[in-house]
Amino acid sequence: MAAKFDIYQHVTDQIIASIEAGTPAWRKPWTGDAGGIPFPRRSTGESYRGINILMLWSEAAEKGFRSPYWFTYRQAQEAGGQVRKGEKSAIVVKYGTVDREDPETGEEKTIGYAKSYRVFNADQIDGLPEAYHGAPIEEPRDLGTEADPALEAFFDATGIERRTSDDPRAYYDIAGDFVHMPPVSTFHDAGGYYATLAHEYCHASGAGHRLDRFSRFSDRAAYAFEELCAELGQVMVCAQLGLTPDFGQSAAYVASWLRALKDDKRMIFKAATEAQKAADWLMKTAPAGMIEERAAA
Repeated sequence: MAAKFDIYQHVTDQIIASIEAGTPAWRKPWTGDAGGIPFPRRSTGESYRGINILMLWSEAAEKGFRSPYWFTYRQAQEAGGQVRKGEKSAIVVKYGTVDREDPETGEEKTIGYAKSYRVFNADQIDGLPEAYHGAPIEEPRDLGTEADPALEAFFDATGIERRTSDDPRAYYDIAGDFVHMPPVSTFHDAGGYYATLAHEYCHASGAGHRLDRFSRFSDRAAYAFEELCAELGQVMVCAQLGLTPDFGQSAAYVASWLRALKDDKRMIFKAATEAQKAADWLMKTAPAGMIEERAAA
């Protein structure tokens, strides 16, 4: 007998896979991209909501889709198109409720449910009107954003290696123990650059010769847990460096991981504890007097 398909596990696995691949596509304050990340829409033009946004964003980023539109097989046919042979679908989730009578009390109860269905991106479908297809991949643009010497000195003092190239991704490479960043000039502002850098350096703090967090949280769900740690730690570091954290974005970002992990509220408390350790580790390496000077500015 085939194992029952677990929608929630599928969602969690897909989100974790996007974390393993580098910076998640829905958090990117710089220009240029390595794949498609248009805001996902149904074939009717209606925007997807909730976890489906994250799932389709990561699918688009992985496959390089440029169209924001997603169709069921039948919808594609109704629109005059045909899914190309061999194309693989993505899974989205429909949440709803149904009223059922409690067999013991006879009272009617509203029960929530989640149902999966499969969709294809317009880029996988031949014969659709051109309006369904997206724009070409965005190239990195030099916006003239300049580095902050004091903040450069702070991050350099940690001893963590930083590499910069035209690759439009920010990530921490565990095997190589280095942080990769796009050029600061491609960011919309310096604050976004250093907030992103703080996020990746919080990841790097977990290495075995630093806080050794990776060995203590090493199951598969730990990838999402690690992302929570890095985001919360980034906010703590930014606040101490005199940078204004984007609390709205960070809250949405954290909430996304919690939803992906079935709203495990205990996660946030564990992650906050580890985030504080990461922030403290980074702050203790700061050049003498730097924090006091920025606080007084």
